[in-house]
Amino acid sequence: MKPAVLIVLAALGLRADVVVSPRGSDDNPGTEAQPVRTLEKARTLIRAQRGGTVWLRGGTYGRTSTLTLGPEDSNTVWRSWPEEEARLSGGRAVQGFKLVADRPGLFEVNLREQGITDFGTHVSRGFGRAVRPAALELFFRGRPMRLASWPNTGWAYTSGAPAGPKGGKFSIASERLKRWEAEPDLWVHGYWTYDWADSYEHVASIDAATGVIATDPPHGVYGYAAGKRVEVINALSELDEPGEWYLDRRTGLLTFWPPEPIGPGEVAVSLLETPLVSVTNGTNIHLLDLTFENTRGDAVQIRGGVEVVVGWSRLRNAGGRAVTIDGGMSHGVEYCDIRDTGEGGVTANGGDRKTLTGSWHFVTNNHFQRFSRWVRTYRPAVSVSGVSQRVMYNRIHHAPHEAIALSGNDHLIEGNDIHTAAYETADVGAFYMGRDWTWRGNVLRSNFFHNQGNGDVNSIYLDDCASGTLVENNYFHRAGRSVFIGGGRDNIVRGNVFVEGRPAVEVDARGLTWAKFWFNGQDNTLMDRLAAMPYKDPPWSERYPELVNILNDEPAAAKGNVVEGNSWYGGAWSKYRDGTEKWVQESGTTVLEAMPALPLDAAAGDVVQYRVEAVAGKPNSARLIVENLGPAPVSGEVLLWTWPEGVGLASDSAVRFELSPGDAITRELPVTGFAGFKEVWVGARLKGDDLRPLGLKLTPR
Repeated sequence: MKPAVLIVLAALGLRADVVVSPRGSDDNPGTEAQPVRTLEKARTLIRAQRGGTVWLRGGTYGRTSTLTLGPEDSNTVWRSWPEEEARLSGGRAVQGFKLVADRPGLFEVNLREQGITDFGTHVSRGFGRAVRPAALELFFRGRPMRLASWPNTGWAYTSGAPAGPKGGKFSIASERLKRWEAEPDLWVHGYWTYDWADSYEHVASIDAATGVIATDPPHGVYGYAAGKRVEVINALSELDEPGEWYLDRRTGLLTFWPPEPIGPGEVAVSLLETPLVSVTNGTNIHLLDLTFENTRGDAVQIRGGVEVVVGWSRLRNAGGRAVTIDGGMSHGVEYCDIRDTGEGGVTANGGDRKTLTGSWHFVTNNHFQRFSRWVRTYRPAVSVSGVSQRVMYNRIHHAPHEAIALSGNDHLIEGNDIHTAAYETADVGAFYMGRDWTWRGNVLRSNFFHNQGNGDVNSIYLDDCASGTLVENNYFHRAGRSVFIGGGRDNIVRGNVFVEGRPAVEVDARGLTWAKFWFNGQDNTLMDRLAAMPYKDPPWSERYPELVNILNDEPAAAKGNVVEGNSWYGGAWSKYRDGTEKWVQESGTTVLEAMPALPLDAAAGDVVQYRVEAVAGKPNSARLIVENLGPAPVSGEVLLWTWPEGVGLASDSAVRFELSPGDAITRELPVTGFAGFKEVWVGARLKGDDLRPLGLKLTPR
């Protein structure tokens, strides 16, 4: 609806729209000439009309509380004025930075003097823990800055767990512990046992003489062990490079090293811990062409109701998630730009699994990047649960762990472009589901998986007996282990194209080997989840007939999997482990003589693969390989790192590159200073990128 139409509607006695502006007044009637000032006043006016459009003039709408919408707000649209950007911000701009006299590059400002006194609380968060609001964060020119941390480039590694795995202590072989002893609120973040489970822990004490760090409960996920990745967070003594900052919570003094000169309005801090907008049991409510930003919690929350849609909007710089959907029908997120969220992108739950009634929520045509800034594992761009949701035509990239996670039934994952995912973790899938026989009827069709992380990385990971999934007409290019069926049944892999997989398809029968505990009574997870569903009765027995007699058909065996009509070029084709070749029904595989054209376009952006490899016959060297797998020329810089302290490289620690599509560079990296160490690590990261892949472990001799 064009704004000029408002006059016509009013003249006809029809429902008129409401205009709100940061420069308006709540004493105004809410017209184009006399807009109201607050969203709450606009809500009151539009409710009186029983629907219509609220037009938000350009500018920032600072939120100190959640805008709540409900059934009385049904049949309304909230959107930016044409060609203007309305921003709902949960933060405040910070002004008045002054140069620190004795520290070139550092600036400081007292937040308390600007009326900002609620700094939030750093909390233990991570794998297996609930999503919680972030503490105050700092944003510069629309990008989140990093709390003062160490190391700057890569990872440190633990040297031991002196009190045992569950003793709440670990050690680091570093002289830097002495400088941390005086830090008042020090935190550590690590992958403490497994490379798929990270958490943040508060430091209780430091013994610099022994190198031992003790943490407060709940301690590291799965306990502590030697040789695991760790970083130190929130240390003023480590504020030593552009982009870092630190807040003294006792005085309110914020110290910041800006990467560029600070201009007016370019620095903001987050304050609001509740959602910017919450919709409960509303119907036909649309939030369009809006910017949601600078908040400690989730940006938008949808609960119950029908057809609540967030569209054509920008959701960024949230400490939690962009959008959460729980229950209701036909809610959606479409054509949005979602980036720099702390604990995931969109989570959508809906439908009734026992009756297989669908929710028909949708997440379509969005662009996701950098969506797990805080918790790095199991915080995907899109997580769907329940029945019959659609995740279609999204572009998802730059993820340390998953891109899409699924639980439930009859979901459709179609036409998504997923690259540069699973780049910081292992035993991971860019798409992931697992450990439930009853999650069936799901379809992954016509997706493009490319440039996933290195090592133990999958594009599609049907983990821990995931079953009844159709993987059809997808394209996998340099995408790690492309499809991994981990002990599941009745999966179909059909009509896909695989290029240089590691391998293209892998199947195991873990229920007969290392995971026998699911079938011998030690762990009842699979059995309990099966028993919770009426799988022997309609509609289950009609929709999934293979499930009806599963307990009478060697349930631990990976039966019924079909691999048919696929094509592959380069790499390895298949790996059927644990005797699964006798069950896998493979047919119609075509070996291609030339690599098929990639479904790339300019919208894919930069697709740079970089990795550090071992050098055959040279145990004291590593090799860096950087490749341009994207559609356009790229340039940048790879930053190299080593561990332990004292180990270095004979070459430069930074490698510049300029690559045309398909080009690559290789650099050998001789390691120095390794005498006396049983193992060392060499790693790489892209400058300006927050992904920090695992290091390559070498055993020098």
